[in-house]
Amino acid sequence: MNSALVSPRRPSAVNMLGYTALAGMETKTFLVYHWSVVVDLIKNLIATIVFVYFWRALYAQTPAIAGLSLDATLAYVLLARIFQPLGSFMLVSEFGHQMRQGALAHIQLRPLDIQLAYYVQNLASVVVALGRQLPVALVALLVFRLRLPTNPAVWGVFILSALLGRSVLFCFDYILGCVAFYTTSAWGLGFAIFGLSLFVGGGLVPLVMLPDWLRPIVLNTPFAQAFYVPISLLSGVAPLSQAPRLLLIQFLWLLGLAPLSRLVFAVAIRRVTVQGG
Repeated sequence: MNSALVSPRRPSAVNMLGYTALAGMETKTFLVYHWSVVVDLIKNLIATIVFVYFWRALYAQTPAIAGLSLDATLAYVLLARIFQPLGSFMLVSEFGHQMRQGALAHIQLRPLDIQLAYYVQNLASVVVALGRQLPVALVALLVFRLRLPTNPAVWGVFILSALLGRSVLFCFDYILGCVAFYTTSAWGLGFAIFGLSLFVGGGLVPLVMLPDWLRPIVLNTPFAQAFYVPISLLSGVAPLSQAPRLLLIQFLWLLGLAPLSRLVFAVAIRRVTVQGG
């Protein structure tokens, strides 16, 4: 039963349509659960306002923190709120859900490479989630006067960095998701990863503000590669001159995690115990 999961299927003209269909399902899900979208939107808008006034209060007594001015920090924070989906984790809860439903056997029957299928679905989900952030972007631009970069090179580097970082995080998420195969409930693991990623990924504070002993450790994690690196490049916290080095680091992370994630999955899937049906 597990051989279908362990052995990746080669893409073909037929199953490429399957990957496209999986990506299209994310848009349909967005249209179906519209009340969930409204609740998330309100939550994100409130969080954005709270973050802005928190940092304004923090800068009231000082002109700079860790070399960043108030304007630079607010630009980073607002961009982080807009592009928040770049740091999202999905597969721990997904694998846990599939185990509870006893649906892993059904997934094996798809004529698709499982990891590639989840990757396509993951990217589509992020794109849809970014589209849902449009109201947050409008508030940042019109209310808080966020100034977006005008240099096309900055946007090009950001898009490339975001794609590389998202791919790195997907592979890491895939590895963490395999831990769910060794548990009877993945809820606690998913919640812990969510909280850790907010801090370590740079979703709460720019990582340059961390203590000197902690900063190098946090910067060299998949969380930071996926979220902090592209946001810091877009906001100007990391100058464009650092882009080649940062992109190379992201590429090396991906080069290591991609085969490792397949190996971990091939081992972990042999320990699966189906709980439902």
